Amino acid sequence: MKRKMIAATGNAQKMVEIRQILAGFDMELVTMAEAGLDLDIVENGSTFVENALIKVRAVAQASGEMAIADDSGLVVDAMDGAPGIHSARWMGHDTSYEIKNREIIRLVDVFCATKEARAQSEGAKACPEETRARQEGFSALQQGWKDKDGICASQEPRAQGTGEEIQRIHPGCLPDGTPGPLRSARFVCAVAVAWPDGRQLTAEGTLEGRIHTKACGENGFGYDPIFYLPEYGMTSGQIPREEKNRISHRGKAFRKIQELLREMIP
Repeated sequence: MKRKMIAATGNAQKMVEIRQILAGFDMELVTMAEAGLDLDIVENGSTFVENALIKVRAVAQASGEMAIADDSGLVVDAMDGAPGIHSARWMGHDTSYEIKNREIIRLVDVFCATKEARAQSEGAKACPEETRARQEGFSALQQGWKDKDGICASQEPRAQGTGEEIQRIHPGCLPDGTPGPLRSARFVCAVAVAWPDGRQLTAEGTLEGRIHTKACGENGFGYDPIFYLPEYGMTSGQIPREEKNRISHRGKAFRKIQELLREMIP
């Protein structure tokens, strides 16, 4: 009889990925709903690992079964690490990822524009324009940025063109129009497993990339369409699902936890 493991997530798309990644593991993987659990878990940790542990501990204690969960998110260097551990609820749970992705592109554009302007200013020791521009950009996170239709005018889709045109509209791009180092970002995933007796395991995985100038692809979810992978020349929303699972932050973290489980479970 297979051992049961409860996945502490309500995200159906994430559950598909988890089941594919752990397909070769001799374990009955069920969702919280399938296990009859309805828990209101407050993820108030300060790191991805802490949040993953909060979830699995709650599920393991409530169910009496082994539990697995991940906490993952997008870390954007131009946004001082945001949305980070708040990725799922950044700008509100009810805000679509289409809107969130547009806002991230806009904020990265603001950062790159001011960085490039500063670099071009010979001998400049400080750049008030950069500080002001970043404050104006990030104020959208703290104010009622939505209009009555739910989208700011500044977030309307922008036309794409030649590399030079894209560089002008979306600073931080290379001459060919693809995202450059100033637009750096990474996906981070922490996976945790917990038993009712208090034992626990954790593992982490990351995937480096850059923020694209537009959303591309339908093979992922969340921030995948704007996460550009230079080595593939496309976003993580465009690469085949099998390849994404092989290289993704979630795939790396779950395979690490899988190896740790094999050492613990005969």
